Amino acid sequence: MFDEIKDKFNPLAFEQKIYRYWLENKYFSAKIDKSKVPFSIVIPPPNVTGYLHIGHALNNTLQDVIVRYKRMKGFNTTWVPGIDHAGIATQNVVERALKERNTDRFQLGRKKFVEEVWRWKEKYGSRIIDQLKSLGCSCDWDRERFTFDRQYSKAVTREFVILYKKGLIYRGNYMVNWCPRCRTAISDIEVEHVVKKGNLWDIKYPLIDLETGKPGDSEYIVVSTTRPETMLGDTAVAVNPGDRRYKKYKGRTVYLPLTGREIPLIEDDFADMEFGSGAVKVTPAHDPNDFEIGKRHKLEKINIFNEDATLNSNAGKYEGLDRNAARQKILQDLEEQGYLLGKKSHDSQVGTCCRCNTVVEPRISMQWFMSMKELAGPAIRVVKEGKVKIIPKKWEKLYFNWMENIRDWCISRQLWWGHQIPVWYCRDCNEMIVSEGKPESCSKCSGSSMEQDQDVLDTWFSSCLWPFAAFGWPEETEDLKYFFPTDALITAHDIIFFWVARMIMMSLYFRKDIPFGEVFINPLVNDVFGQKMSKSKGNAVDPVDLINQKGADVLRFTLTSLTTPGRNLNMGDEKIEGVRNFANKLWNASKFVIANLNDEDIADIDIGQLNPDLWDRWILSRLNRVVRGIEKYLGKYNFSFASRILNTFLWNDYCDWYIESAKVKIYSPKNSGEKKNALFILWYVLEKYLKLLHPFMPFITEQIWQNIPHSGESIMVESFPEPEPARIDQHIEDEIKILFDVIGEIRKIRSELKINPSSKIKISLMASEDKSKAVLEENSEYICSLAKTGELEFKDFTGKKGYIKAAAANVDIFINIADAIDVESEKKRVGDRIKKVNLDIEKSKKKLSNADFLRQAPQEIIQKQKDNLDRAEKLLEVLKDQLNRIKDINE
Repeated sequence: MFDEIKDKFNPLAFEQKIYRYWLENKYFSAKIDKSKVPFSIVIPPPNVTGYLHIGHALNNTLQDVIVRYKRMKGFNTTWVPGIDHAGIATQNVVERALKERNTDRFQLGRKKFVEEVWRWKEKYGSRIIDQLKSLGCSCDWDRERFTFDRQYSKAVTREFVILYKKGLIYRGNYMVNWCPRCRTAISDIEVEHVVKKGNLWDIKYPLIDLETGKPGDSEYIVVSTTRPETMLGDTAVAVNPGDRRYKKYKGRTVYLPLTGREIPLIEDDFADMEFGSGAVKVTPAHDPNDFEIGKRHKLEKINIFNEDATLNSNAGKYEGLDRNAARQKILQDLEEQGYLLGKKSHDSQVGTCCRCNTVVEPRISMQWFMSMKELAGPAIRVVKEGKVKIIPKKWEKLYFNWMENIRDWCISRQLWWGHQIPVWYCRDCNEMIVSEGKPESCSKCSGSSMEQDQDVLDTWFSSCLWPFAAFGWPEETEDLKYFFPTDALITAHDIIFFWVARMIMMSLYFRKDIPFGEVFINPLVNDVFGQKMSKSKGNAVDPVDLINQKGADVLRFTLTSLTTPGRNLNMGDEKIEGVRNFANKLWNASKFVIANLNDEDIADIDIGQLNPDLWDRWILSRLNRVVRGIEKYLGKYNFSFASRILNTFLWNDYCDWYIESAKVKIYSPKNSGEKKNALFILWYVLEKYLKLLHPFMPFITEQIWQNIPHSGESIMVESFPEPEPARIDQHIEDEIKILFDVIGEIRKIRSELKINPSSKIKISLMASEDKSKAVLEENSEYICSLAKTGELEFKDFTGKKGYIKAAAANVDIFINIADAIDVESEKKRVGDRIKKVNLDIEKSKKKLSNADFLRQAPQEIIQKQKDNLDRAEKLLEVLKDQLNRIKDINE
């Protein structure tokens, strides 16, 4: 099952094997145990139509980190997975498939179409679930839910019936947002407003002559409109009561061109005296503001559109035309008849359907609505009181703004895939009955001919029950009693309105409790230049491809290392490759430990009885700082800082310093106990570190852990390391930093002067403090090994020929390089390179001072040029320092 750690790091060889091992052993499944503290979260259920995109990968990785961490901390953890039936989205997908077969849902009929959708769901519905598994998500798959399964449908029906009986759901003819492509009403927050370039047309509306009763030639009112086709549904022209220009026309009527109808001139405060002519056409059936004007003035409402946005019989000779074709024909006729006075360019905000980008038509329609004001109040309070914390806090403002200005919610949809509204109508007497099941007979006339409402409920109406319906509500299940309320929710900012707010409202209403204690709003994933990822731009990252190429752990740690609360993350190939190198570093370090370690090396050693040296005490101090840091930063959802300290500890502390120091004790020990202690600490720290890293990179940590001495079945059900404050020793860290600074300075000089790694150069050190001198002398063997020096002395070599002088940590460092380099040749090499770098700097500065380049070049090219200049300037400083050191030899 778990292959030995011998070959090169290849995550594809073991990741899926390990995931199957976890599944087979039911490590993700939680059993109710009242002796343990539960920790539960529910997944934001992806659409059944979904593919794993980079946003899903980020969101679910963050959830999995928290879940794995809490599981290892001893909580009885469940992460409830599931998928959403996604009414409009799923119906659209299946309708496109039907179109390829030269048919549609209307030819099939409702029953056969729904059967077709279920077949599609059975075939493709598990696709995103399988992709989440490849990401390593430790969801409680035994509790997987679907928002259209039998039990969940029961919950949705119960929700509707209770809210209706409490007077919070009502039906009526109101203005809604209508999507002509989806053929359904959509809510306000499902409308995306985009600025589009268009025109503002001026149209002449003649006043009716008081004597002849016919349209006059000299008296008219000019109205300006961006949608001339809707004039066919006009039932008034409105002017502001304070507009003196129109006082003389008070009480008059105007002729509506192209229709033969007369409509009243009315006064209403909505008319803006500063816009256009100050007069506005009023179309109550096709504009939400006009709808309100219509109610105030009791105007007729004339609907001119069919469901597909073609014009209906109320449009006269324009019947059957598409709205765009009708616009052109109406403008042509207006111009020919002398009613079109002109046009000008005008940018306006146009509402579009968030699912298909079709321009939405405001339309009066018989729909079901939910009253929201009463529900919103308690949901506002629990956030203000801190019972539900939104992290980062800046998102609270958005939440409050929407909740405090909330409008009633249109919950009905004219779809066939979804929870059909539990309302029946008697065909005999038209009585309406709201019931969880089909009534056997009419309560009014006792007739048995009952027909269910054809509409379905908005998908968000069902998903707002998710935190408690996922545990079995409306039944009082043991899961519901034990795991609800959930502890946290991790989601994206774009569904704070759609989902988060509504879950809080419904939970408070039906469970008298909050649905979760914390809401972490995860950031967006942008490309390396901070631009939004999209397929059209060619900058999107496909997480499935990345998993198949680099492994799930690399994707996960890349995402967590970039996730800081409140800041979008910028992701590029360089960062992904950096994490790949980090994983490879861990793999190779583990190979070194395993190659040198036998079980008997650690069998009889107790960490409490160990007599650690300076290096051992230092690495244990650093390890415990990491433990404390992980707890701190995960508690704040600061995944970036947590990832950073894990990365730094492995790369710098464990690999670059401790392993290298341990080699001194392993390969040339002063006594057998020294080697044994070193191997024990190498194993001890690695084992603890693997547990710390496991929530972030579950596969590689399991694979390595299984190959080192351990007890237990799986790292994922082991205990998370607890901090040991007594082992955190600042004094030890300060002492060893003296060694690091001295060794680092020697390494730096060797690198800058291109001194051959095999050259054992002579070094002399002079410390200004006794403490530093003692540390250096006690660790001289480590200095020689780690800095690759030869003879080491502790004398003042100031002015001695062949030596250069450097300083670090209040220590003077004298390095004999006269025999290690050709001084004259090296002076020439460095001097020539300085000249080349200066030329590069000059070229970059010239380009960046070119106004045409800055105006025309893509932002990423400009940024690349700036980065090149920055690197060149830093390199120049290094080269100048090198040249000065070489010159010092001859002085």
